Amino acid sequence: MSVLVRGGLILTMNDRLDVAEGDVSIRGGRIAAIGADLPGIHDRTIDARGGYILPGLIQTHIHLCQTLFRGYADDLRLMDWLRTRVWPMEAAHTPATLWAATRLATTELLSSGTTAVLTMETVHDTDVVFEAVEESGLRATIGKCMMDLDADVPPRLREPTQASIDESLAIRRRWHTAAGGRLRAAFAPRFAVSCSRELLEAVADLSGEHDALVHTHASESQDEQAIVSQRSGGLTHVEYLNSLRLASPRLCAAHCVWVDERERHLLAERDVKVLHCPSSNLKLGSGVAPVVEMRARGITVSLGADGAACNNRLDMFEEMRLAALLQAVRVHPGALPARDVLWMATRAGARTLGLGDEIGSIEAGKRADLIVVDRDQPHLVPGPDPYSTLVYGARGSDVRTTIVDGEVLVDEFQMARVDRAEVVAAARAAARRLIGAIA
Repeated sequence: MSVLVRGGLILTMNDRLDVAEGDVSIRGGRIAAIGADLPGIHDRTIDARGGYILPGLIQTHIHLCQTLFRGYADDLRLMDWLRTRVWPMEAAHTPATLWAATRLATTELLSSGTTAVLTMETVHDTDVVFEAVEESGLRATIGKCMMDLDADVPPRLREPTQASIDESLAIRRRWHTAAGGRLRAAFAPRFAVSCSRELLEAVADLSGEHDALVHTHASESQDEQAIVSQRSGGLTHVEYLNSLRLASPRLCAAHCVWVDERERHLLAERDVKVLHCPSSNLKLGSGVAPVVEMRARGITVSLGADGAACNNRLDMFEEMRLAALLQAVRVHPGALPARDVLWMATRAGARTLGLGDEIGSIEAGKRADLIVVDRDQPHLVPGPDPYSTLVYGARGSDVRTTIVDGEVLVDEFQMARVDRAEVVAAARAAARRLIGAIA
């Protein structure tokens, strides 16, 4: 299938940050050429006039399984939120409700311009999530949540250590590089509060052996920090992970709100990737991450919406806007400029996933993951600076086209693979069953 995206303002996000009016030619799932009035016959032409063409947005911290929890876990602090709402609902999930949650999430993500995610799912039935994502067309690195500790965890979520390891390995064998490489598997120990030292050390070994990403939470709240310090003999969360040999370029640490200068040095030295989730951090009252200081250290900081249970939206444009605004308050206006925020949402996300040579920018030879944003919306006019316009003004609902691996998945604001109304109706019904099971 060949596609020509014709006549938009292209924000390439390449190393030169080239911006130009023109076309993008897609052949065999990859970007074949970028330029003005490109010649050649294509199977499909998309009219992008009046639109921005930019790389698909990459969210590096998501929980697809939590999408049905939206509105059921509000106004709580992190540990209460987990123990009284999220963990009981995750334990109650069935394959059918997980399928509905994942389809709802992928529909929301694709329709609002996200083309790739790093997601941590629940402990059980992760194959269902892979199957639903495969059907959606979304690019995803998915991890089965690993938990073998904490008396407050529902029994269905507390696994024997070896069983957690064995199932994670089995999932990797079944799914890693599936769907033509669009799907990959990560190891996903939830966080040090709910994982034993034995489990975390085993994950460190497996990550090195398989060159696999490790997706976890770290230093999200002060309550969590206190628990980890008590268990580890006074270490911070980041120091504890480092002591277990987990701190490496493969470690993807969500949040890192409470990291001091010593820990920032450690993150930079080990090339640990930080996953910043501004909306979630505010909603749970966790704090505001020192993004400016981490980036000044050379730490790769990317973005994610976290989950619908703690956001409640999965709109990357909202995360970009909020990331910039929070650092303006923390440091000063312009401390995290709009162009840098869009870089975090594209190039930094690609590097975090280990896919920097494949996605994250519009360049010949890369996978064709891109979106078209409608420039003619009133709130985007006049739009003198495209970066500021997108970061401060755009919304997920402004995305009119989403393409992953060269396939058009959102076409003139409409989902191409699924019936949006059917997905929503099925999700509502599944949420009623899920909540009924824990009532």
